[in-house]
Amino acid sequence: MKELYGVAILIAYFIKWPIFLGLPFLYYRGMEINIILALIWLVCLGLVIKDLYQFIKKKIDNKE
Repeated sequence: MKELYGVAILIAYFIKWPIFLGLPFLYYRGMEINIILALIWLVCLGLVIKDLYQFIKKKIDNKE
């Protein structure tokens, strides 16, 4: 179980940005659509939105 947790941390903090930015570029360059990669991209999109939300919330809380 610890290994799965470690893999989730690696994906959440180090791999989400290359997947989030790179996969649309690869699709644009002619890569065939793969449902598994599309689902992984959606997970990365959710993580990016969560990070942006936390960043904006922290900035607003620091102003008060």
